[in-house]
Amino acid sequence: MDIIFIEDLRLSAHIGIYPREKAMAQTIELSLQIGASTASAGASDDIGDTIDYAKVVERLRRELAERRFNLLEKLAEYIASLLRDDFGAAWVRVSIAKQGVMRGVRRVGVVIERGSRD
Repeated sequence: MDIIFIEDLRLSAHIGIYPREKAMAQTIELSLQIGASTASAGASDDIGDTIDYAKVVERLRRELAERRFNLLEKLAEYIASLLRDDFGAAWVRVSIAKQGVMRGVRRVGVVIERGSRD
């Protein structure tokens, strides 16, 4: 299993359960590890033979601009499903964090893994 990664992607998202969070979008930090074979792309040197991380980022920006989530857990599941179903990832690790939502805490977030590393 090869891993394509996107680290520390900052996106605007409507996420949260508190009124102050629902009032406006906030910036989240997203890191992804996407498990897929890159052997074909390594041989062909063709972006069509791999998961195009630019398309992943573009899609996530578009999706998060249109959707609202209460919980980071729900957003993480949504992203994991999108990567597996629409981009063909066999395995994903999704890490999402919000900054400054609690006094004295720099970041809060979740990390999930879905799929098989085999």
